Amino acid sequence: MADSSPTVGELFKAKAVTDEQVGALVDAVLAGKFEDRAELAEGYMLDVAAAVKASAFATSVLADETSKPGARRNAARTAILLARAEKA
Repeated sequence: MADSSPTVGELFKAKAVTDEQVGALVDAVLAGKFEDRAELAEGYMLDVAAAVKASAFATSVLADETSKPGARRNAARTAILLARAEKA
């Protein structure tokens, strides 16, 4: 059975989530101040910590102190876009 929860990327493509909303979550991840669950858009929540932890790539890039800021931002953004949003 297919998962009925859309990814953040699918919501972004459908314009249900804005670039600013995704950017705010990325900024929070980079600042280390993300909540377990954050409101993503009207009617959707995202477990940001779980989204980052689910991505081995994002976890390794963010843990590597020598990673450049752009790489860190892209890794966090990719993890968020690939994560499945939950209905609030």
